[in-house]
Amino acid sequence: MPAFRVPTIDISAWVGPGSPDARAAVVAAVDHACRTVGFMQVVGHGIPNAVLNDFTGALDAFFALPLDEKKRYVRPGSENRGYSPPKSESLSYSLGVDPVTRMNDFFEAFNVGTSWREYPETSATPADYAENTWPDEAPAFEPAVTAYYDEARRVARTLTRVFAAALRVPDDFFEGITGHSIDVLRMNNYALPPGSIELGAELTGMGEHTDFGLVTVLWADRVAGLQVLGLDGSWNDVAPAEGALLVNLGDVAARLTNDKWLSTLHRVKPPVIDGTIERRRSAAFFHDGNADAVIAPLPHFVTPEAPAVYDPVTVREHITAKLAGSRAGRKNVGAVREAARVAAATRG
Repeated sequence: MPAFRVPTIDISAWVGPGSPDARAAVVAAVDHACRTVGFMQVVGHGIPNAVLNDFTGALDAFFALPLDEKKRYVRPGSENRGYSPPKSESLSYSLGVDPVTRMNDFFEAFNVGTSWREYPETSATPADYAENTWPDEAPAFEPAVTAYYDEARRVARTLTRVFAAALRVPDDFFEGITGHSIDVLRMNNYALPPGSIELGAELTGMGEHTDFGLVTVLWADRVAGLQVLGLDGSWNDVAPAEGALLVNLGDVAARLTNDKWLSTLHRVKPPVIDGTIERRRSAAFFHDGNADAVIAPLPHFVTPEAPAVYDPVTVREHITAKLAGSRAGRKNVGAVREAARVAAATRG
């Protein structure tokens, strides 16, 4: 089996004007990455450095606030909005896998997303598209995060156009299932105060999981921690290249392609250096699909030799089950295929 590698793909031909040959080369590279790794490094995405600089400054300002102030912005887990304190989640539960200790993922996070108000004349409701909470103590947070959110969403939508070409479906196919997409930006901070961990004990940065939706666009510090499961069952370190975004597929993509494209398991291990955790920041933009979209394998991926391995499910049903696992501690008993992959993985 070839060595594990996350390919770097320049998507500029799809961001701006590009020749048919240049666009076709991007499509072929993306299709190969989706079939063999489920992850890719994307450059040529067009996000201005000024937007990224303001965004990371806003993250620093919020996460530097005292914990009691941040806890003012905790929202019900089902809403997938607001602040999540350290050790309040366990993403392995989203796959039906028991962590070593309950709710032991040590990152803290802040979530924002697309409100139902942005989708007039659709079926969007507050139950699936909650309003956002913005911290008063960090006044630059809302405008800086909103600017980056819009850029990340643009990149995700660009990628779905590439996906349509790769999957040989109509150009507007993904518009039909993402026209009022559940989109969420999850900003993570992997850091704890000195003395708050017991070195040598089981400590999980973020437990093994697959992403819930169609595609994830990830900005991250170039700090060790992210690990991706290879086809041989090994865990492999992955860090973003200079100026690159990490992109990975989620469960919706795997279901649409009957597992021909990979929703790859990944996790974050705490980077402990000389007895302390080195800080790591990341921001994952999840482009998940319409809440009421019914997801089932596309007909041309189902044959007598390769029957459908997934039953039809709405995006709402799938995400609700996974959120109940990660944020409410209820094991997702429907994630049979994903849980089996975790059990088979080596623990290197």
